[in-house]
Amino acid sequence: MIAFVSGPVAAVTPTTAVIEVGGIGMAVQCAPNTLTDLRVGKEARLATSLVVREDSLTLYGFADDDERRVFELLQTASGVGPRLAQAMLATHSPDALRLAVSTGDEKALTVVPGIGKKGAQKLLLELKDRLGEPVGAHIGQQGVGTPVTPAWRDQLQAALIGLGYATREADEAVSAVAPQAEAAVAEGVQPPVPQLLRAALQTLNRAR
Repeated sequence: MIAFVSGPVAAVTPTTAVIEVGGIGMAVQCAPNTLTDLRVGKEARLATSLVVREDSLTLYGFADDDERRVFELLQTASGVGPRLAQAMLATHSPDALRLAVSTGDEKALTVVPGIGKKGAQKLLLELKDRLGEPVGAHIGQQGVGTPVTPAWRDQLQAALIGLGYATREADEAVSAVAPQAEAAVAEGVQPPVPQLLRAALQTLNRAR
């Protein structure tokens, strides 16, 4: 198992970071909240989990070991693959997930794209004795359902700037996709930052 990768950031895309390790570029699948902290040319250390399939080897990256641990525990529940586990951690911090499961907060899980009411109920049952209790000092202030990142607008802007766009370009692209995010909020769901990022990049490409 590859427990972590460390080295200069060679590239950042909406879903992947490439970390140079010993002259080799390691492609690491990361959630948007992890990618926003990375800068091309700067040193980075990502905790990683290698997912092996018959036709692929995929490396998933996380800000710290706790995120990786929860990512792997989430996949012990039936129906939870690496992509859904990553989506859960892109929506909630590890402690927010622990608190949601320990208190039976179904609503917090349905905020995650791809999890409906029945799926949330099933996950609460299966994960109750696996994730454990919250361990963070500020979980009471954070509360269940609080995203691990700032508001979607700040997160999206940071991702665009991290990809090399000027602040003005990032602001314009964020404004262009704002109606999509506001529509999601109106429906009671969290704006899907990865999809918003792809849409924002399309507007920037058209403008050039």
